[in-house]
Amino acid sequence: MLKSLLIAVSLIWVSWAAGITPATASEASAASNIGFALYTKSPSPGTLNAVWMYGTKYRGPGIATGGPKEGFAGKYHVRYFYENGEFSDEYDLIIEKSGDGYKASWITNGKLSAVGVGMAIADGLAVGWRRIDD
Repeated sequence: MLKSLLIAVSLIWVSWAAGITPATASEASAASNIGFALYTKSPSPGTLNAVWMYGTKYRGPGIATGGPKEGFAGKYHVRYFYENGEFSDEYDLIIEKSGDGYKASWITNGKLSAVGVGMAIADGLAVGWRRIDD
């Protein structure tokens, strides 16, 4: 997991060093609708542990339950918490295999709330996501 984190930090640093930044206020606003989650297998079958962040302001742990015993693709119920332990959100999470990658959908009360794409890494499943605007 440390190696994956170091790779992610390195990519962010290279982007900043290359001067890749939002050019307009609207692009900056859109960038704040970006999140990231890392899911790792729990010792309990069908359960994933999560760490997540939304923009640069919100982050914390989570737990997804009810999934398959093998692999990541499947249907889960996921609960997220803030760093201080307070409850944040819960969703029905659907992870689908798509070629070499994965597609993810977060659903609340039958309505699509967020979408994402991800890839398997050495220690889990890394997923970038964004909220769906009403």
